[in-house]
This record gives sequence, structure tokens and C-alpha cells, in this order.
Amino acid sequence: MAEYRLAKVASELNRSYQILADTLKGKGFSVDAKPTTKITEEMYQVLVQEFAADKSAREEANKLKTNREGKPLAPPPATKPLATKTEEPEPAKPLAPVKPEVTATPPAEETEKMEAHKEELSGPKILGKIEIAIKKGKASKTEDKPEAKKPAKKEEKSVETPVVVEPETTTAEAPDTLEEDEDVEKVETKFEKLSGPKVLGKIELPKDSPSGVKNLADEARDDLREKRKRKRKKVGGEKVAVQDKIKEEERIAKEKEKTDPKAEISQKDVRNKVKTTMGKLGGAGQTRGLKQKLKTQRKEAREYTRMEERERLEKESKIVKVTEFLTANDLASLMNIPVTKVISTCFAIGMMVSINQRLDAETIQLVAGDFGFEVEFVDAEAQLEVEEDENDAPQDLQHRPPIVTVMGHVDHGKTSLLDYVRKANVIAGEAGGITQHIGAYEVTLSDSRKITFLDTPGHEAFTAMRARGAKVTDIAIIVIAADDSVMPQTREAIAHAQAAGVPMVFAFNKIDKEGANADKIREQLAGMNILVEDWGGKFQCQEISAKKGLNVDKLLEKVLLEAEIMELKANPDRKAKGTVIEATMEKGRGIVCSMLVQTGTLRVGDNMVAGPHYAKVRALFNERGNKIDFAPPSTPVKMLGFSENPTAGDMWVVMAEESEAKELATKRMQLVREQGIRTKRHITLDEIGRRLAIGNFKELKIIVKGDVDGSVEALSDALLKLSTEEVMVSVIHSGVGQISESDVLLASASDAIIVGFQVRPSAKARQLAEQEEIDIRHYSVIYQAIEEVKSAMEGMLSPEVVEKIVGNVEVREVFKISKVGSVAGCMVTDGKVERKNKIRVIRDGVVIHTGELASLKRFKDDVKEVLRGFECGLQIERFNDIEVGDYLEVYIEEQVKRTL
Repeated sequence: MAEYRLAKVASELNRSYQILADTLKGKGFSVDAKPTTKITEEMYQVLVQEFAADKSAREEANKLKTNREGKPLAPPPATKPLATKTEEPEPAKPLAPVKPEVTATPPAEETEKMEAHKEELSGPKILGKIEIAIKKGKASKTEDKPEAKKPAKKEEKSVETPVVVEPETTTAEAPDTLEEDEDVEKVETKFEKLSGPKVLGKIELPKDSPSGVKNLADEARDDLREKRKRKRKKVGGEKVAVQDKIKEEERIAKEKEKTDPKAEISQKDVRNKVKTTMGKLGGAGQTRGLKQKLKTQRKEAREYTRMEERERLEKESKIVKVTEFLTANDLASLMNIPVTKVISTCFAIGMMVSINQRLDAETIQLVAGDFGFEVEFVDAEAQLEVEEDENDAPQDLQHRPPIVTVMGHVDHGKTSLLDYVRKANVIAGEAGGITQHIGAYEVTLSDSRKITFLDTPGHEAFTAMRARGAKVTDIAIIVIAADDSVMPQTREAIAHAQAAGVPMVFAFNKIDKEGANADKIREQLAGMNILVEDWGGKFQCQEISAKKGLNVDKLLEKVLLEAEIMELKANPDRKAKGTVIEATMEKGRGIVCSMLVQTGTLRVGDNMVAGPHYAKVRALFNERGNKIDFAPPSTPVKMLGFSENPTAGDMWVVMAEESEAKELATKRMQLVREQGIRTKRHITLDEIGRRLAIGNFKELKIIVKGDVDGSVEALSDALLKLSTEEVMVSVIHSGVGQISESDVLLASASDAIIVGFQVRPSAKARQLAEQEEIDIRHYSVIYQAIEEVKSAMEGMLSPEVVEKIVGNVEVREVFKISKVGSVAGCMVTDGKVERKNKIRVIRDGVVIHTGELASLKRFKDDVKEVLRGFECGLQIERFNDIEVGDYLEVYIEEQVKRTL
């Protein structure tokens, strides 16, 4: 279905898009009043019908504008012939304003004028009949009286149609006859009494003639209608005759084919047919005419192919591939039009733009659509893939080691499994004994085969790290503790692997512990539609013990079997390409980036781009810290050379020229900066109103610094999820490296706290924080940081007020004392009454007052409290309407700390 832009339709119909949107809403359509709104064909037709006059006015204006530019005006259409066609009854035209009186013209003159007018008109004349009727009426005067009255009545009925006819006479004999006839004079007196159109006279017809008289205008119209009718009949008849003739010929031909025997084929026809066929096949009988015909056919085929190719190229040239937030000048260059036209188009839709101002996606689509271009948006990565797209030849591909990611729930033994495989002790270096970083390791087996392992954290806060691990891997090992169950992070890891389309191998760890039940794990996996091979499914599984190394070799064999089935290959001779795993700041070395080479070979001195950052490879190290000169496919390395921290998960690629790499990085940085500016959230009136409605809205501002980019991202996301309606967590800055003086100054200006994850402040930053009284918190385990920030947020919550009833008092006597008021003599029936308590007065089960005690006495002494079973006298502040039989409810208000 065709779609139209509202701004373009508004320009076509010479109306504003706001009026068009209101019109469509009035017709029952739901339309946004925006120039970029798309409308359907049905809406377009409704608007065209509604504003047809405006559209024609716009077209006339465009014609005038074109003529003003130098084109000759078209001659105006001739109107004289049309006027003569439409005004055929010419004699009746000047008669409309004439209003002659009946008494001014005698009947003889009127009859003469009618006669003259009838002679001018074409058609049958009835002059002789009129004379005979008059004479006949004169001979038999007495017999024709009743007959003469009947036509008179019919004449009156026919006079009702307002037709003005010029008075004319019919014959010369009529005046004498009318003078002698007495009946005509009587009728003439009747006509003088009529009102309305002028009656020119009365004509009596014989008995055998048709009753009723037509005036001249009616006759003229009938003649014209008859002419047109005859003409149409003639044309229609010709068409019908031609069609009937064709049908008749077809019918005769079919009958002839049925009846006549098949004609015999002569030898001459056979020779001619064979000669023609051999000519087409290029045989000896090919004539010069057939050669020319085949040559022409081949030429036409080539021309048709070239035309198709031109159409395809022209169609592709109308597609503009752009990134979001393109400048007006860049858009004009891509469309090969002057930038002034782009700016004027933006002005037409109500946008004031300059030549270097960036346009958003909707504006780019609208402007390009006005010039007949289609817009295809691509991000920076897509642009890079288009530029670096290289098809590797099959002979250049070589086998590469598989990339295996180990995933699972926290404390299920993932890192312990890798420690056994690598013969290392990584877990000893992790704070709290849990993995909080993503690690990449290369393992060489006893048969010289290699496997690259990625170790992912299992804590719920490291969802993004697990997702990145699933995207770059070839095979996923899902580790599940046999003495536990399928936990939430295990389900999440399985979902990440299934979304990435990665084959999975399940490892049931801790099989040597008491209470281990691998069948329970298989049953839970079957509940998730995952059947292992032991139960007739397609997923491999292995029961292992990572601590003792039980069946670990069998698990690796199954992993290598999956890799052989996948036939993993890569071209080591092309430009390297891969993924950033982690990035950290190290003293004396700068930014150290952990990377995985997926294809090609990375060498020292290469120019690369990772996201919006450029780097020149200064040094390469393997995971054990040994310096290397190059890294083939499926190799994890640590690289030095970035000036700024790349984001974990970014794709990196090696470029041929340094200038090309820097230019691409600059464009990406501009795009990131523009997106950051446009997506920056400012406070609105609605948000202010919401905070005022809550009454006690608080905001906790935090600056997060960490050792690696992945941990900073995970901690920031986890803290942002703690936000509630009353307390909002806002991470105003996050980064990698130690806490610096700029971080302290930012915290001082924005009244924020600093959270350091496995990093410490510098000496100057610590002194500045003490002077500015900035709170700096240090954490090594992520869940400790989350719990403490959560406690701080709970402290910012206003406490909840709870009432607690501490006593009941019965009023037994009321004493009214002047200048003092009413004093109630009471008995404490339950609990106790204290001087500082609040009190409610209840009468007949209804609370009539709530207040505080003004005084509390026992006998004549003021007391602080009165216990159960004792009498007392009390007075309620600003309330004297106390009666005997009232009950007083004594209560206190306690504040209870709220939790998130």
C-alpha cells in the first residue's frame, strides 16, 4: 500500500499539515500532527476530495510561475462555439424581459406574430388545422359550445409552466374569424382574469385531434431532443452492427472449420518450413534475411540487458546509506544537490537549520523523500563491515582452535574447572572467592591441540559479561553443581547461548560430594525442553569433579568433537578482526586491553579502530604475560596502544592506513557525542510535579570507578536498578582507573558519593576529599557495594509512623471549674496513662476528638503516669465537651524504619 508524508501532501494541496491532520481526525482517522507522519492511500484520497479546489489553485500558480520564468502562455480555450451550442433556442433569448399587457395588443396581431414565429422554426406546421377548427366552430355554434369549454380547462393546466413566448399570429384569416365568433370573446374575458404568465390566445382543435396544445418553446425543445436521440441511436447502432458483424464472421469461420475437411499439406509448404527452421538453426539453407533477423534479435537482447543494468544502477543510486545525526551539508553531498535546497526544504517544514547543523533521523527521511531518495540507516559498525567486507577464498582458510565459554551460576565451579585445565590457581586471586572479571585463556592439550577458554562471572550483576561471552564463542560449557539445582543465572546463561545459536555441552560438577544427584539436574533440564544424550536428546553432558579432575579429559574430548563437527576455519593472511574482552588501567603501562582475535593475524605496529577509539599496537602479550610479536586467529592477547579506554564488547578491526583509521574513529566519536547530547535527560515540569506530589523525594548521586570496564558497567547497572519512586539513584560518572582529583571535584560540585571497586584514590585525591568532606567508599566484592548503597537509600527514606495503643480510660465524673475548664475524673481500665501520650475521646463508639493531655493529676499532685486500676483526674487541651460515660483511648506514635 502506498504511503505519503503529511508535509509532502500539504505542499501538494496548498494547505498546512496541521489543517490536514485536523481534517483527517474529523473524518475518524487517528493521525499525529507532525510533518513526518505517514498517511495511507485512503487518507490521501479523502484529502484530495476535500481540498480539490486548493490543489487546482496550486497547479495554476505553478503554471503561472513556469510561464513567468520564460515559457509561453498557452492560448485560452475558445468559448464561442460552446456558447452557440448551449444556447440553440436563439429566438427565445430576448423575450425574457418583455412583459406585454393583455389589453394592449388585439387578438389579431397576436395571431399574426405567432404565425411568423412558426414559419421560422423547423418541424411540422398546423396552420391549416387551426383555420378549419375556427370555421367549423362558426357553422355549428350551438353544438360546439360544450366542446369549446373542455380545451379551455386543459389550456389552463398547461399555462402553469412559466414559459414566455413572443406573441405571433398564425394566419391572416384569423382576425376576421375571431371577431365574428362570440365564443372566442367570452374566453378572452376569462384570460384577462388569470394571474401569472401571459396567455397569448386560445386555439380550438377538432374532436378527432389530440387534446392539449404545446407552445413553441416546448416544440423547439422536443425537436432538439429528437435530433440528439436520433444521433445517439445512429452511433450506437453502428457499434452494435460492427460487433454483430464480427461475431457473425467468427461463428461462420468456426462452422467452416468443423464442416470442411483439413487442407492437405503440399510439398512446397514442407520445403519452405524446413528451410525456415534450418535458417534459424544456422544451417546451409540460411538466407541473408534470416541472418539479419538473428543479428537484430541479438542486438535487441544486448540492449535490453544494458537497459536493465541501467535501471538497476539508477534504482541503487536513489538509495542513500547514512548514519543518524547527519549534517545538512553531508546529506546534500550524498544526494548530489545544492545544500541550499536542503535548507529551504527544512524551512518549509518549520525547521531553522544551518549548513553544519546535524539532522535527526525523521528529518533526514523527510528531506530525502522530497528529492526522491530512499534512506537506509546504518550504524558505525555496519559501515565498517561494508568497507571491510572481504570474501575469503576456500584455499586460504585454515583450521583454528575453538573458542569455548564457560558459563553457569555463581559458586558452581567454573573457575575451578579452568584452574584444573590450565594447571593454575586463578580463583585464589579473586576477592571473595568468586569471579568478577571475564578472563581469556589458551590451553594446549597433550596431543598439541589448542582450546581458547573464556571464563565469565556467575553473579547476577554480570549479565552483560555473560551475553558478550556467548556472542564471541563457538561452544558453551554450562557448569551445574550436582548437589544444587538449575539456578536463575544458569537459566540466563542457557538463554544467552540459545539466542546466539551456540552449541552447548553440560558439565555436572561436584559429583564427588555427598548428596550429588545428576539425574535431578537432567530432569530439570528436560523441563526446559533440553534433553541430554543420556536421555535421548542432542545435547552432550558429562559428570565431572573440578577439584579432583574426575572425567575432565572426557569433557574436553566432547568439546573437541563438537568443534570438529563445526569445521572451524579462518584466514590468517587477511587483516585482523576481533572483540574487546576487557580494558583496564595499569600504572606505568597505561591502558591494557584484553582482546580476542577472531580472524586474520594481529601484529605489532598495526593501526586499529575499536568503537570510537583509535590505537596503534605498541606491544602484545599472551595471558601469562609473555611478550609476542603476532597473534593468529582464536588467540587471546593483551594489547598496549589505546589512548582512551575502549568499551568491553566493542568490535575492533585493523585498517590499512593510519589516516583512514583516525578518520573513522573521529566520525564514530562525533556520533557518540551527538547521541549523548540528544539523549541527555533534563528535568521537566511533570517530573517536578511528581516529586512534589511524593513530598519527600530524594536523589542519591554516585560516581563509580573500577579496575576494568566490565566491572564498572555491571556495578553501574546494578546500582541503577535500586531506584524507587522516592529515592532515585543517579550514576553521574563512571570510569576505569584510580580515583583522581577531578572525580573528587565533580563529587563536590554535584553533592555525590564516590564508589571505588577494587581501586584506591591517589594521595592528592584523598587529601582533597578530606578537605571537601567527600565520602569515598571502597569495595572488593560487588554484592557488598550493592548492599551498602541499598542501606544508604533506606536511610534516606522517611520513616513510617505507626500508632500503638497503650491504655484505656473511663470517664466517671466531670468537674467544671471556672477559669480552668472541664476536668474529668477517670479510672484507668487497661494499660497506663502518661503525661506525654496522645488521647482520643470516644462517645458511643464514635471518635469525637483527638488531642493531647493538658494535665494529669492524682489527688492534688501532678504525676507523670497512672497505672491500671487507679483513679486520676485529667484535662484535655482545648477540649471541654467531656461527658460521663466517655471512653478515652491513650496511644503513642512510633517511627519504624522503612526498607526497600
